[in-house]
Amino acid sequence: MTPTEATNDDRPALPERAQALDLLRGMIRIRRFEEKCAELYSAMKIRGFLHLCIGEEAIPVGVMPTLVPEDAIVATYREHGHALARGMPMGAVMAEMYGKAGGCSRGRGGSMHLFDAATRFYGGNAIVGGGLPLAVGLALAERMQGRPNVAACFFGEGAVAEGEFHESMNLAALWNLPVLFLCENNLYAMGTALQLSESNTDIHAKAASYGMTSEAVDAMDVLAVGAAARRATEAIRAGEGPYFLELRTYRFRPHSMFDPELYRNKEEVEAWKQRGPIVTFSQRLREAGLLDDAALAGIEAEVAREVDAAVAFAEASEWEPVGDLARDVYTEEDAA
Repeated sequence: MTPTEATNDDRPALPERAQALDLLRGMIRIRRFEEKCAELYSAMKIRGFLHLCIGEEAIPVGVMPTLVPEDAIVATYREHGHALARGMPMGAVMAEMYGKAGGCSRGRGGSMHLFDAATRFYGGNAIVGGGLPLAVGLALAERMQGRPNVAACFFGEGAVAEGEFHESMNLAALWNLPVLFLCENNLYAMGTALQLSESNTDIHAKAASYGMTSEAVDAMDVLAVGAAARRATEAIRAGEGPYFLELRTYRFRPHSMFDPELYRNKEEVEAWKQRGPIVTFSQRLREAGLLDDAALAGIEAEVAREVDAAVAFAEASEWEPVGDLARDVYTEEDAA
């Protein structure tokens, strides 16, 4: 599986410099945060499961600006980038990775279960495809309460093999619900090549079969992602029903920290890295005179300070008291 590159004519126009640098900063911010998480995992500061989205940063950074604060978001267990791009404080996310009480889920969720009611970020779901019916339910709630909001659902292409994928597509289309389905197709799910698990590898065609608008997007291009997400959210808000985006991307790291990665070769990974969203966008900005070494160094320094502060916050955060471990597990009556 080799990457295909869009021609210059296919690419969306560059935004003005400040916005372009914000997009680059957003992707670098996610990349450096996750690189630090991998380092801390090796140092045994972070335990449990850890799934990194390195290589896929254009998706959350491209999609989130098209959503409003009132929109609901459901994500997968590879959701650090989504959480940061949505506006969750990096310190609260890092403390959650540590399992500390200062984390966004009070240390109870860890890497796979980030949650923040203030930003309407409803996970972080460890079950493959588990977020799909949740997003349909959230969209139904918006419809029933007469609110003009969107429920955005991020999921991997591995979820397409699950029954709830088809159930969710059917109900969303049948009831004309305001759901934005965002399939992050990184070609391998957990470790099986897409062509070995799906008879039709054009995933957006599966959604189209349920009567909803769908399209495939080069998700290594942050501007292409943003343009597609904007088209989708505008259509949904106009009452045109659910919309499906197949975001064709690639993860540069293994599925998780425990993955021996025997299902693909290094040459393929390196070929995709040449089309990485940060590399290609930086290159394009330089060609347009919107980025130079000084500006890039400034972004990197700013991000490094934020990551360092997040680690310091996590290190200083307290562990949950043993006496609180049953909180939210039993009701007071049951506990008595």
